[in-house]
Amino acid sequence: MGVDPGLGITGYGILDCNGEEFTVVEAGVVKTNAKAPIEMRLQEIATEIQAIVNQFNPEAVAVEELYSHYGHPKTAIIMGHARGIVFLKAAEAGLPVYPYASTRIKKSLTGNGRAPKQQMQLMIRSTLGLTEVPEPPDVADALAVALCHGRMLLHNHEVASL
Repeated sequence: MGVDPGLGITGYGILDCNGEEFTVVEAGVVKTNAKAPIEMRLQEIATEIQAIVNQFNPEAVAVEELYSHYGHPKTAIIMGHARGIVFLKAAEAGLPVYPYASTRIKKSLTGNGRAPKQQMQLMIRSTLGLTEVPEPPDVADALAVALCHGRMLLHNHEVASL
């Protein structure tokens, strides 16, 4: 399960791996009420992530690492709240959490750690055999995190079996 945490929109994507083929089991977003107090929004994210974990029983949760742009530190703090909820729900379910830097995620899909969002969306569509680019972008980001983790597992398994 890949998660792109955000206070307003948290994207999620669940992939199944069969050999080197990945298929989308489920993908979507958790949207919170922008007018609600932050604690209520975090509770809504927690409830929805819990329901997704209960329904799909993933083996692990992959999440983008927290980063901060010097001009927007508040954004990183708010994202950190949502990210903390995802970590908590994973821990409560006994799931390991794997954080990945955005540059690593982009490089694993496109070969370019600085790939623009549109290129990432197109690669997700192509790689997963989707008819359309996942929308909103938070869904594509969550699928990208899940795919990055899945590929890392495959690569490590191949290296271990050499």
